[in-house]
Amino acid sequence: MKKGSKKVLAVIFSAVLLLAACGDGKVKNNATSSKKYKIGVSQIVEHPSLNAAFDGFKKALEDAGIDAEYDVQIAQGDNSANTTIATNLVSADVDLIFANSTPSAQAAASATSEIPIIFTSVTDAVGAELVDSMESPGGNVTGTIDAHPDAITKTMKFLKDELGAKNVGMVFNSGEQNSRAQVDAVKEMLKDMDMTVVEASVSTSADVKQATESLLGKVDSMYIITDNTVVSALESVISVANDNKIPMMVGEFDSVKRGGLAAYGFEYFDIGYEAGKMAVKILTGESKPADLPVQIPQKLKLIMNKGTASTLGLDIKDEWKAEFSE
Repeated sequence: MKKGSKKVLAVIFSAVLLLAACGDGKVKNNATSSKKYKIGVSQIVEHPSLNAAFDGFKKALEDAGIDAEYDVQIAQGDNSANTTIATNLVSADVDLIFANSTPSAQAAASATSEIPIIFTSVTDAVGAELVDSMESPGGNVTGTIDAHPDAITKTMKFLKDELGAKNVGMVFNSGEQNSRAQVDAVKEMLKDMDMTVVEASVSTSADVKQATESLLGKVDSMYIITDNTVVSALESVISVANDNKIPMMVGEFDSVKRGGLAAYGFEYFDIGYEAGKMAVKILTGESKPADLPVQIPQKLKLIMNKGTASTLGLDIKDEWKAEFSE
């Protein structure tokens, strides 16, 4: 082949590559592109479970080769701050919002119908009016929930069958939609189990210890759900429960590690990671939020705190098949 012909072919080949890359004139975003994505992060409060979910989210993007810059804003339990954060992130024109908790997701969804929103640590996405349905979210919002269908059932059966409980104390923030949904689910379930729920409502983490003490003499067990306000002050509940020999089941593993007796749950890192995988599909143009079904936790197991069991004078039975935290 003549030298001139080789040059012509080289030019043609280069042009073909350029057209393939550009398509309609715009470079498509994908995990191998050089674009640096700006991710807005709204989180209601700092506590181990939510932090672990965010760690999982970041790891999923890192594993996919996504170059991301995070604008992290924490509301410190203040819903008005939550609204301000959502407005700030929209004004910053982020590529995607990661909303870590129900209040955070609700504020973000109210602030924009254009920017994709991926949530996690949400208990009832439909009840919170974040999505049309679990299967077909619609709109610009989807994500992963922190409620396994069997977790509450297994927890209540454990309290009744293994610990002989009849009156279950629940401390929660009634202003959190996800918390109200969980309490109502427990109350509905216990109608057929000859058990009752005794409620103690709080507005801030400063109210938690007093609310827990108000349950003394009324309950023989406690169940602390995934309530952000209460979990952020969990040590107050643990001290009251353990000092009074009241077994306290909790809603997630980090609360077991902090001193709760036991939980049927999953790792928040895992649901954060799944949310991150969904974010990758959206950022790369593979999917839209409206088309990505909301995901539930994939793994459910029982974990117990040996130290707390010892404090309560409980013998851990082999048939419980539990994993353990010291």
